[in-house]
Parts: sequence; C-alpha cells; structure tokens
Amino acid sequence: MSTLETNLIQPATGTTLTVGASGDQITAATGVKTSFLYPAFQASISGDQSLSDGVKAKIQFDTELFDTDSAYDNSTNYRFTPQVAGKYLVYGAVSLWQDDNTDLKLASILIYKNGSVVNKTYDNFLASYTRGSSQQLTVAVDMNGSSDYVEIYGEIQISSGASGLIAESSDGRTFFGAYRIGT
Repeated sequence: MSTLETNLIQPATGTTLTVGASGDQITAATGVKTSFLYPAFQASISGDQSLSDGVKAKIQFDTELFDTDSAYDNSTNYRFTPQVAGKYLVYGAVSLWQDDNTDLKLASILIYKNGSVVNKTYDNFLASYTRGSSQQLTVAVDMNGSSDYVEIYGEIQISSGASGLIAESSDGRTFFGAYRIGT
C-alpha cells in the first residue's frame, strides 16, 4: 500500500473526478465530516386544517416531499425522530387564516422538542386585526439520535372566538422540515 500526499487534486477540464472503482470501499480519515445533511425530510399538508380559537394544535404535515431515512411520521404523530445524534436545522412555515369574516388577532407557530417549546414566533395584531398571517421559523436543535423528536404547532386568536384554518399547502406556504448540520 502506498501513500499519496498532495495539496490539491483537480479533475481534467470537462471530466469528473473519480476516487476508487466500482465495488471499492473508501474510508475517510478521522475528523473528516461525513453524512451531514441527512437524515433529512420535508413535508407539507394536503388540505386545510381547522384550528380552534386560542388552542395550540399540532400541524398535521401528512405529505412527505422527501424523507432520506424514514425518520418522519406523516400519518400518526406528525413528528421527526432521527436515529442519528447531532445538531439539526429545523424549519417550518405556516399560513394561518381565519375562515369567515372574523378578524385575526394573533397568529403563532411553535417548534416543540419532546413536548416542550424550543422556539416560537407570532404576530399580535392588537386593534389592527387582519385576515391572515404567514409565520416562518428556523432553529438549531440538538437531537440524541434515539428518542428525541420535533414537531410544529400553530395557534390563532380571533376577535369573535370563531375557528380559523391553516392555508392549504398547494401554494407552498405551509411546510415543515429538518436536516442534520453537525455533531
């Protein structure tokens, strides 16, 4: 076995750099960062979800856009439970709307880890009520790789106490995702 020492390896113009041949096993040296950016997933909702005034409700992201390691539950708990320890960038956006002619007083989304809030955002419209609000949130979360999970909740408050809804994802405004960014 030989050792190759160099400062730079570049492919010839218009070609692809290949390391090893088909079937070869390549081992990275200790300290080389591998397998970041996954596990990863992104999901959306397939239709409107109703919310009750003043109640935090889990958003049911039931349509997987991708799920690299089958770590997102899109049918029962609507949560991401990666089985690889590390830091994860967790993000989401939710369009919160009232479903009749009432006025939206507050719109909020919350990222939960293991049932506790780790970050939230909200708009409080005070006396200048609106009909809808698009909330976006991103946070880095440490995950243990065995039992930690994250999920997104939404909350609205409406001036008349009527119900509201989350806008359908067909317009791309309501989604939830995460990916590993480090150890």
